[in-house]
Amino acid sequence: MLDVRRLRLLRELAHRGTIAAVAEALAFSPSAVSQQLSVLEREAGVPLLERTGRRVALTPAGLNLVRHTEAVLERLELASAELVDARQGLAGPLRIGTFPSAARAIVPAALAALAREHPRLEPMVAEMDSVSVADALRAGELDVALVHDHDFAPAPQEPGVQTEPLFTEAMYLAAGPGARTAPTGPDDEVLRHWRAAPWIVATPSTLCHAMAVRACQAAGFAPRIRHQVDDFATVLALVAAGQGVALVPQLGAGDPPPGVDLTRLTMSRRTRTAFRAGSAVHPAVSALTSALHAVLPQTLIHPQPAL
Repeated sequence: MLDVRRLRLLRELAHRGTIAAVAEALAFSPSAVSQQLSVLEREAGVPLLERTGRRVALTPAGLNLVRHTEAVLERLELASAELVDARQGLAGPLRIGTFPSAARAIVPAALAALAREHPRLEPMVAEMDSVSVADALRAGELDVALVHDHDFAPAPQEPGVQTEPLFTEAMYLAAGPGARTAPTGPDDEVLRHWRAAPWIVATPSTLCHAMAVRACQAAGFAPRIRHQVDDFATVLALVAAGQGVALVPQLGAGDPPPGVDLTRLTMSRRTRTAFRAGSAVHPAVSALTSALHAVLPQTLIHPQPAL
């Protein structure tokens, strides 16, 4: 009989690429991960890994076993949800991941609504960029998360992770002194007007960084990046100080400092809830999703209900 805990290690190796990364993510030592994978190979009766020096790759049999593992883990999530449903009320920790602008603008009100309906739940919020969420969900560090993507930086499909639409928000070009001379019109014309200006973008490896760079490239130029900042309040303060221009989503553009002009663009940012495959019906995940929908500002674009 194959051990589910060892199957999880193999699945993580398929996604993270190295034994060291699996060990770090799951709080094991690399030697313990290697030992458990060796035991799994003996249980399977076929080679699952190919070792070349320090590198490890999955064999075709190993990759096929990972596909079965995804299905097994999804069924376990469904079973866990049914067991919770059979108990009296929701209780215990609910680990929530979110990006900063949602953490400030939406999550506190949702948690207050959640506490009124389910006072025994213990929500635990962690800020993180959307690119890190899938690994955290698969590793069991999160139960549910808010993630976003952009027109120029779509989120990849992640094995073992499901998402549901939550809302869509507008994007703005934020500029300081002289902004009122900027043109309105197609996004590429608005962006090209500022091609010679310094740009303020998010830190590398984030979707917001990729979005800004790719949007400028689509308009025919590479942005001259001066500042790399993730907090939109700080971004707008820098814009007000004449330090550059930036692309800012609706949640980050509220109450801009004096001197900042916002030009609405046709591009958008989309936010979804993300959770492990099979856990959409988990009562705690459903309760948080309902609370989020209940507190969303009306200025955001909400997804149409399923027919």
